[in-house]
Amino acid sequence: MGESMQGLHRSHRCTEVSNQNIDEHVTVMGWVQKRRNLGSLIFMDLRDRSGLLQIVFDEDCVGAEGFAKAGTLRSEYVVAVTGTVKKRSAAVNDNLKTGDIEVIADSLRILSESETPPFPIEADSQTKDELRLKHRYLDLRRPDLQKNLILRSKVASLIRNFMEKEGFLEIETPMLQKSTPEGARDYLVPSRVHPGKFYALPQSPQLFKQLLMCSGYDRYIQITKCFRDEDLRADRQPEFTQIDMELAFVDEQDVMDVNERLLQYVFQEAIGVDIRLPLPRMPWQEAMDRFGSDKPDTRFGMELTDVSETVVGCGFGVFTGALENGGSVRGINVKGQCKMPRKKIDKLVEFAKGYGAKGLAWLCVNEDGSFKSSFAKFMEEQQLRALAEKMEAQPGDLLLFAADQNKIVWNVLGALRLEMGKELGLLQEDVYHFLWVTEFPLLEWSEEEQRYMAMHHPFTMPMEEDWDKIDSAPGEVRAKAYDLVLNGTELGGGSVRIHRNDIQEKMFEVLGFTKEQAWENFGFLLRAFQYGVPPHAGLAYGFDRMVMHMVHADSIRDVIAFPKVKDASDLMSEAPETVDARQLDELGIRLAEAEQ
Repeated sequence: MGESMQGLHRSHRCTEVSNQNIDEHVTVMGWVQKRRNLGSLIFMDLRDRSGLLQIVFDEDCVGAEGFAKAGTLRSEYVVAVTGTVKKRSAAVNDNLKTGDIEVIADSLRILSESETPPFPIEADSQTKDELRLKHRYLDLRRPDLQKNLILRSKVASLIRNFMEKEGFLEIETPMLQKSTPEGARDYLVPSRVHPGKFYALPQSPQLFKQLLMCSGYDRYIQITKCFRDEDLRADRQPEFTQIDMELAFVDEQDVMDVNERLLQYVFQEAIGVDIRLPLPRMPWQEAMDRFGSDKPDTRFGMELTDVSETVVGCGFGVFTGALENGGSVRGINVKGQCKMPRKKIDKLVEFAKGYGAKGLAWLCVNEDGSFKSSFAKFMEEQQLRALAEKMEAQPGDLLLFAADQNKIVWNVLGALRLEMGKELGLLQEDVYHFLWVTEFPLLEWSEEEQRYMAMHHPFTMPMEEDWDKIDSAPGEVRAKAYDLVLNGTELGGGSVRIHRNDIQEKMFEVLGFTKEQAWENFGFLLRAFQYGVPPHAGLAYGFDRMVMHMVHADSIRDVIAFPKVKDASDLMSEAPETVDARQLDELGIRLAEAEQ
């Protein structure tokens, strides 16, 4: 049972009380963190979202009834306390914001009792994720998660303030949209009013924000939910928040400029990190060649080296076979790791296979300059020495090589580089390396679809100087696309959009759409483009990912109030769930019989 407030009003949050309030009468409310009964005195730590405040119950001040009531307090009881702020009588706690004061209670109300929680409400919980997410309402009481969500709120406010001053308008776009092909799978919503027809939840407000440019709003922003029915990772959820923007009468330089200044402002104001401008830029091809990734982590070296020319005609069939098939041989130099145990190297070989490699070749440069290698018997001493020189190897270094088609080699060594960086402690948490990756390929070949797909989306403008290759060598056409990368994570991506009908129609043709299919899927956009469309460009950030980096979390689940787990289910609310047969009947939906 709990008591009512009976006209009480909170005067301060817990850590809003300070030594500036000494001898003042205050009213504080929150949850009992812990209680310590010393006989003549009872100490209680009171917790709210701001932090902890020590309450002291002395029978002379709180009365016999209040003192007895204080003796019944348990963790997570919700209480209201009135009392007088005093300097601490016992030792000061330097770890607490309120560590030099306490409140001597003169009244106590138990507003709500609590069962014993299934895990301690404390920072840096060691409780299994599944249990914490099942009881997310309790997990969210933990101070580290509360700190994350409070910062998230502050960052959203900072973004809105900055963008408003830059002339952006916040405009909402529909959640119920038309399903369009390309990209990830849509979440579909059946229509009761239009039987057999479906809405799609937005993967992005892409088409609508381009329409807003046609409508003359010239600078749009929205912090909005987006949905993708895809497999989850640490930085991916089925529903996520996007900082979405579009600008008219601009080129890529304008978009980059305003976003660099936005990042500088937000990171300084939110977490005190000074970002130096301008941010570095790197063409996509350079990023792949140097780091094996289009979202390179530039906090450390260990860059890829192309040794294809060095191993031409060597006796190792794995290398020569890859070159004969149009591939390459590349390697990374793991400095000082020559003495890595063979068992650990074997684990790296298995790791590489997980990224598509058939194997992983290795070469150790011993301290005396001799070699130990998985392929030494296939190559002469002089060839091994030339290979080590190309890799700029010193005695004590471990060289790891992949040989295959470029795409596989990049994937393998890019992932291996990050794995070694992690193992060797090269990923400094408090360092923020931003990077623009530019000049992406406009198209990429899909083996599954047996056609070219848009690397970003079908509305990305090609670079003018490459457009004459669209028929003869479509894979060589570069796009006016740019991704913002932070410490190896794609934080955002955008592009200059196609605003010319002739280029847009050709783009659809290259992607395998007939004119009829293009109009069927994107007719409302193409129709709008017949009425005067300005040159425009945009960008969208993953808001969850941005905050995740700011708080050094391992997963975006730690910065989302109610996240899903790997199979896209919610352990707390038990969504998704079956629905009443009557609802399905109203929607005209019949479920397929489960296979026996």
